[in-house]
Amino acid sequence: MNSPNVPHPRPVAAPVVGMVGAGQLARMAQQAAIALGVELRVLANARDESAAKVIVDTRLGDYRDLADLREFAKGCDAVTFDHEHVPTEHIRALAADGYAVHPGADALVHAQDKAVMRERLTAIGAPCPAWARVGDLAGVEAFAEEHGWPVVLKAVRGGYDGRGVWVCQTPEEAREVLGTGVALLAEAFVPFEREIAVLVARSPHGQGVSYPVVETVQKDGICVEVIAPAPDLGEEDAAQAQRIALTIARDLGVTGLLAVEMFVTKSGFVVNELAMRPHNSGHWTIEGARTSQFEQHLRAVLNLPLGSPSMTAPVVVMANLLGGPDPDVYSRYEHVMANDPGVKIHFYGKDVRPRRKIGHVTALGTDLEEVRARAYHAVTCLRGPVDA
Repeated sequence: MNSPNVPHPRPVAAPVVGMVGAGQLARMAQQAAIALGVELRVLANARDESAAKVIVDTRLGDYRDLADLREFAKGCDAVTFDHEHVPTEHIRALAADGYAVHPGADALVHAQDKAVMRERLTAIGAPCPAWARVGDLAGVEAFAEEHGWPVVLKAVRGGYDGRGVWVCQTPEEAREVLGTGVALLAEAFVPFEREIAVLVARSPHGQGVSYPVVETVQKDGICVEVIAPAPDLGEEDAAQAQRIALTIARDLGVTGLLAVEMFVTKSGFVVNELAMRPHNSGHWTIEGARTSQFEQHLRAVLNLPLGSPSMTAPVVVMANLLGGPDPDVYSRYEHVMANDPGVKIHFYGKDVRPRRKIGHVTALGTDLEEVRARAYHAVTCLRGPVDA
């Protein structure tokens, strides 16, 4: 019994992290927030979005509306994002209001605007393909005259998962892309051997850590598989890729997570894309690393010491679950779970549509081919019968 002369202890307020966006990244961040004792708040467009279905503190609003963003940020110890689409000027306004926004506008713009990204990466000496801003066919043809066909045209803003990227073999194909009216840049086609990704985290204190380098397998512009660590990548090469990513994070002033997607070529690495948030190439870390990318991101934006990125098994494979013709995914859980109790299934609570990312599975082990086969079997069964 408490003595009447002893005051009751005052409750300690948990830090509140506001995440703009309510997709699957925010949904998976909730698990890490619970374990850390962090209150996660999300800004959703609608109640039926992935994270809004499972996070109590869901606010409805438009990320393009500064008034909605300001109302959302009230009471947050840190504001972060599960996508890169918030207008840069709105992020600056929140920071001017005194909110801790991670990453800040000066960093995030490099993930929002590919031309700005290329300009900055070129300036800091990061390995990039030849590139140029182009506004008409004459500009594309001049670029091709110097660097050859095919020419890769990219939307300066808004592209992801292969959207907003066109590999043009001829001037006629380039003319068709230019006709869309989208602001474009041209890049030299990179004859790469495979694709890798490096996920790093950096705190406002300047502490940085890197996860093991992973190989990403793409099909029709969508990542279908992530292998950790990237097979047949020597220690020196892996360390070099990690140094490139950590240098980019430092020089761009990134706070939070940074995913650096690279091409592996005969002459070295070439940086392809940047993402400043938890990333598809890091979903394997939920079971496969001592600290998941979602916990690491929350630690970073709250300026807490970063966790260990080391692996929990020699080999980890994450396979994306894409929607098939049969939406009844749950009816196939029993077979997958009974067949392989070690496979972990993550479902995003999204309506099933063909080719839409609706979840992922993760398998851990010691033999690469066996682990890949287990992950492939699981996603194949979950997706269901596919039309020939």
